[in-house]
Amino acid sequence: MIWDNIRKVTPYTPGEQPDRPGMVKLNTNENPYPPSPGVLRALRELDCDALRLYPDPASSGLTKALADFYGLDVSQVFVGVGSDDVLAMCFLTFFNSQKPILFPDVTYSFYDVWAELFRIPFRRPALDEELRLRKEDYYQENGGIIFPNPNAPTGVEAPLSDIEEILKRNRDVVVIVDEAYVDFGAHSALKLLDRYENLVVVQTFSKSRSLAGMRIGYAFGSPALIRALNDVKYSFNSYTMNRTALAAGMAALADREYWRQTLDKIIATREKARERLGSLGFTFPDSRANFLFVTHPVWRAETLFAALREADIYVRYFRQPRIDNYLRITIGTDGEMEKLYHFLEGYDAKGGRISL
Repeated sequence: MIWDNIRKVTPYTPGEQPDRPGMVKLNTNENPYPPSPGVLRALRELDCDALRLYPDPASSGLTKALADFYGLDVSQVFVGVGSDDVLAMCFLTFFNSQKPILFPDVTYSFYDVWAELFRIPFRRPALDEELRLRKEDYYQENGGIIFPNPNAPTGVEAPLSDIEEILKRNRDVVVIVDEAYVDFGAHSALKLLDRYENLVVVQTFSKSRSLAGMRIGYAFGSPALIRALNDVKYSFNSYTMNRTALAAGMAALADREYWRQTLDKIIATREKARERLGSLGFTFPDSRANFLFVTHPVWRAETLFAALREADIYVRYFRQPRIDNYLRITIGTDGEMEKLYHFLEGYDAKGGRISL
């Protein structure tokens, strides 16, 4: 039978991408503010005639800009088409033993998809009751380790001291710290890079730099690990980054002040959201990301999710063990969040109605 030799996987389910007038979209952790003026200028000034030519396979301009921004050497930087592409390359490159890789039971749900796709054995140590990573769970024998910090979808940050302990006890495997949300108030593991040759740090332009639509991700590691990543990349697709994304990425890095101002606005709105949602009875872990992971003692998450959706307010619901009574709410603009609060203040949990 033809199907006997076709690979079968359960794919990752991305968040909805609705496009309705007046909707409030708080479901995919996008930045609510536009890219920097420098990005828009770079796109307007792009040499469109050059689009007939292949882009630089080494993405040299963007790689150098990242190295300069973070105070590293270009040999320590790898770029790809969004952090998902970079992470998939990392799975292919670094996780090739017969031992299981380790990642938390509540985490970014692409990890088990990649593991199954690439036929990598894995174990998922459980987060503790407060949804925190337990470093001791990562002292067991393994074929590699990956976890987000802050975690997704919880927003909880593991302290750098715990990450360093995990690195110390796993020097014979690669440890990947996925820092998609680190810019929103967490501490980056980059400061550990010079001390641990087994560390890879992955970040993205999708969240803090408002470029989810451009698909730009990057990784930092030792020159040897970055060479290994590039060897896999060039064996797979030499021209991963297009000219438009490269120009936008370099311009975004150059506009530091706008980046900082945008982060400050989102963090301030997040702190205000803690107060407003807390006053409505919601509880949530201490998020260091651009979202809150909320639960309510009376309102069922799935029912509330559906009611919000009916009102064109989109949040994320996960029908998964341990977290099926939580909603992940992206931090939007102050105006978008006010619409959410207004809905919740009038929500009738029993009838599933809005009382205005």
